[in-house]
Amino acid sequence: MPKDPTGRALQLLSLLQTRRLWRGAELAERLEVTERTVRRDVDRLRGLGYPVDATSGTEGGYRLATGAHVPPLVLDDDEAVAVAVGLRYAAGAAISGMEESSLRALTKIEQLLPDRLGRQVSALTSSVTSVRRAADGDVVAPETLSVLAAACRDHEEVRFGYQRRDGTDSQRLVEPHQLVTAGRRWYLVAWDQRRHDWRTFRLDRISTPRLAGGRFTPREIPGGDAASFVATSLGSTPRHHEATITINATFIEIEDVLQWVDHTVEKTDAESCLIKIRSEDLGRLAMSVARIALTAPVEVIEPAELADTVKQLATHLTMSPP
Repeated sequence: MPKDPTGRALQLLSLLQTRRLWRGAELAERLEVTERTVRRDVDRLRGLGYPVDATSGTEGGYRLATGAHVPPLVLDDDEAVAVAVGLRYAAGAAISGMEESSLRALTKIEQLLPDRLGRQVSALTSSVTSVRRAADGDVVAPETLSVLAAACRDHEEVRFGYQRRDGTDSQRLVEPHQLVTAGRRWYLVAWDQRRHDWRTFRLDRISTPRLAGGRFTPREIPGGDAASFVATSLGSTPRHHEATITINATFIEIEDVLQWVDHTVEKTDAESCLIKIRSEDLGRLAMSVARIALTAPVEVIEPAELADTVKQLATHLTMSPP
């Protein structure tokens, strides 16, 4: 345990960041000092700009309060690696402006990481990749995310404009319950007051969200889980076209790419899979086949129209010899 005042103060700060409230005796035991020394170290932290509150009585103790600015944080090895990896992937998040902010923060942290932790971060990020969506129109404004997250936390009603699937606009008054991420998309699970029912809203289609001034008592989300409710809602999207395809690969080999395709596994064996895929139109079905074909050879069984569309797509993609 650090004996010098600076090292001991940093250890005290690390402890205060892990729990809401610490009793003086608990801190003294952890730091192997007296409670009087703990009080001096608390004063030292306050002098460095850390707002440490102290309460008296049997339930009293010390806690790290919210200040006017963000003081430096003390992270252990695992926490530092987790933050660095998280920032790298936040740089690719579908939140407007988040890329630049994440990269700035990541640069500051990586400059301070010792070599052994830097190697851990590099190993993790080099071994993991993400499938990026082709569309860039699902970017969420950080202000939208902030307003809705606070409203979910504080149980406050929210008004916003919403663009329906067919492109028309509507105005909504909702009781926001929880935010859910699915890939690069964000969704809000909320009770729609005017429709008297639960709804799932894509955040990139929400405009000018604002607090409506009323509070609400949280309701039970159908199924008891917001993520499952969103998954069910997405699965209920109308799919007017269906196709049957054979993929010349094992299911394990193509499982990752199929997560982006509305599909049902009909049959699998040691060398291939029979899959049904669905989408809104023939063109989107063809693009799903093309996406799968980047991983393994695909044969369209039915419908014939899709087979013709895929052949036409392949013809258009054929490169002329140099």
